[in-house]
Amino acid sequence: MIRSISKFFNKKGRVGYVFILPWLIGFVVFTAYPILYSLYLSFFSVKITSEGIVTSFVKFENFQRAFSVDVTFLKKLGDYFVQTVVSVPLIVILALIIALLLNHPIRFRGFFRTIFFLPVIISSGPVLVKLMDQGVTAIPSIQENIFYKLAGDYSGLIVTDLFLFIMDNMVVLLWFSGVQILIFIAALQKVDKLIYEAAKIDGASTWEMFWKVTLPSLLPMILINIIYTTVMYSVSTMNPIIEHIKSNMFRIETGFGYASAMSWIYFVAIAVLLLIMAGTIAAFQKRQ
Repeated sequence: MIRSISKFFNKKGRVGYVFILPWLIGFVVFTAYPILYSLYLSFFSVKITSEGIVTSFVKFENFQRAFSVDVTFLKKLGDYFVQTVVSVPLIVILALIIALLLNHPIRFRGFFRTIFFLPVIISSGPVLVKLMDQGVTAIPSIQENIFYKLAGDYSGLIVTDLFLFIMDNMVVLLWFSGVQILIFIAALQKVDKLIYEAAKIDGASTWEMFWKVTLPSLLPMILINIIYTTVMYSVSTMNPIIEHIKSNMFRIETGFGYASAMSWIYFVAIAVLLLIMAGTIAAFQKRQ
């Protein structure tokens, strides 16, 4: 009996592996191998000649160049950290507010949900770059605002630069919130209505129900949205670090080796930032 059951599961397992085999092959060939090969190239000086790719082992010189010579890379990396720490919570908060509004039984609710998700479908990286070049990603006539002018007069400070960054990219931040809105709406629809009824009977206000019922129920989805938003923002084609890596990729004095080293430094920076964010949410969740 036990042998027949084990044979059945083994057969089912083999069938499952057959179905996922195309994905495994594609992952190994098109994802795992390029990633490992880029790590290999980061320790070499790479030159493309008429005879093919010529490499020479330089140990950690590419990484040392990124931290000691390339001042632009370090500046862009610092700007990335600051912008991500500001943009990701802002995108998640905006998505949560919009999801709470769209979860109410209002007229044309499906239409408004489609409107907020539509930029995710039609706004690719090149489209956003073109729109940014035309200045349509900022709040209309924001340059005429007195606070915007004052911030421009004191540009160079961290607070004013962050304010100018948010005002100049507010539309982009809204465009980035489409998937997060859907995730929050799905999570809100899963919250048991009886909990809200019990809270109302106990005399809880709407504000108290949000902090004591809604927000704790959404903490797992908040963590997912933070991770998703961070990764999405980090790999966006509008990211200045990615443009810097691309520009160094085809330079004679740097090439693929140095670009690979910068890519791995950037990958480690993203991983550290994700660990910090996940640890912060986990610590907050334990306190609840």
